[in-house]
Amino acid sequence: MELFYTTPKNLEGSRTEIALEGDEFHHLVRVVRKKPGDEVLLTDGNGSRFHVRIREIGKQRLTADILTRSIYPPSPTAVTVAMSLLKTPHRFDLFLEKATELGVTAIIPMITARTIALPPKERIQGKLDRWQGIVLSASRQSKRLFLPRIHEPLSFAKVLDRDEYDLRILAHESSEQNPLIDFAEKNVLFMIGPEGGFTSEEVSRARSCGVLESSLGHTILRAETAGVFAVAMVRARLLETPFSEKWL
Repeated sequence: MELFYTTPKNLEGSRTEIALEGDEFHHLVRVVRKKPGDEVLLTDGNGSRFHVRIREIGKQRLTADILTRSIYPPSPTAVTVAMSLLKTPHRFDLFLEKATELGVTAIIPMITARTIALPPKERIQGKLDRWQGIVLSASRQSKRLFLPRIHEPLSFAKVLDRDEYDLRILAHESSEQNPLIDFAEKNVLFMIGPEGGFTSEEVSRARSCGVLESSLGHTILRAETAGVFAVAMVRARLLETPFSEKWL
């Protein structure tokens, strides 16, 4: 059964029906051609899941009856990837899509010393809206009940200043370390550099801040591949633990 998204406000309270408008209305009615009587799943992207039956479809809005509702807890393991903005935008888009499918919790577009693609301030909101659309589409396809958060772009230094993580890992090609890390029930940050990687100054600064270093293998990965690999590595480790069923 297909999963669609709506705002948390639209699902709060003990209501017995729900109205859907905007982009998800368009996708549900114009793209997948749902009709009155069809049943679908709705989520607010925060762990709530509603099984609904479409009652009425108008030109810009539909009404559905709520059949059942469930609330799921977030995974005890959270993965954030701070990924450098890339010279080729579609490669960053690919990372967003695949990392979302694999279960990333949050994404920080990062500006490093070698970052080339720097959007002007007046275009940042447009970029964020576009990235959110990619994440929403990937979440819908993979039936995620928790939407990843996309932060505004931050500098390398500001990412290092964030102190809410249990583990911070800098992945870079010159590292010979491959630490065996237990990710379960931890809030993890991976830092992935741009084309050309991190500078030696950035690596030294990360070390001085207590950031772990890690190799992602002997071959050189494209930046977007490295970001996807980091999320997949955590997912693979969790599948080996009792916490795997909580990966959402």
